[in-house]
Parts: sequence; structure tokens; C-alpha cells
Amino acid sequence: QVQLVESGGGLVQPGGSLRLSCAASGSIFSINAMRWYRQAPGKQRELVADITSDGSTNYVDSVKGRFAISRDNAKNTVYLQMINLKPEDTAVYYCNALICHSLTSLVRNYWGQGTQVTVSS
Repeated sequence: QVQLVESGGGLVQPGGSLRLSCAASGSIFSINAMRWYRQAPGKQRELVADITSDGSTNYVDSVKGRFAISRDNAKNTVYLQMINLKPEDTAVYYCNALICHSLTSLVRNYWGQGTQVTVSS
């Protein structure tokens, strides 16, 4: 069994900051890419940022310079630091990770349950 558990969402004013965390646990042999997606009401889920096992990162253009993705491999945790938040950042944020299961050796994508981020005055 593998689980991803997110935390850190909430309500913040425009210009504010939040830090999301996502911890993976269970029968994990290794974790490859880790990603943050978001889905706003009435919109498709979009990839916000991703980070490889060696630390290479990519961002969607709308968050470049404001969001930073990082990971702690010892803790199987990925973070998303968000600054200068805008109302258009309002969405449910989902953690995603490509994980090799320690018992089956199968590699598959796992998803967290999502955490709400609301940017409003």
C-alpha cells in the first residue's frame, strides 16, 4: 500500500504565501518524478511543477518566479512554496508521484487526495 498525503492549503490574501507538503508512505522502493497539479472549478487539471529524482525542475509559465518545488528524498516528501499568490491560483492542488512499489516492483502513478488553496481578499 502506498499513500500520498498533502497538507498546507488554506485561505490567503492576494500577495500572500503558502507552503504545500506531500508525504509519501508505505511500500516504497524508490520515487522518480514528483509533481504538483491543480484544478480550478470548471477547468481541466493542469501540471504546475515537477521535480525529478536528481532535483531538476520545471514550471508552468503562469507560476514561474512565484512557485518553487523541492523535495526531501530522505522523507519521501515534496514541497511547493508559493509566494505572491493571485486569485487565479485558487484551485485544489494535487500531489502526484511515480513510485516503484517495494513488493511488486511495479512502477505507477500515485495521487494525493488534494488540498484547497483559496486566494481572496
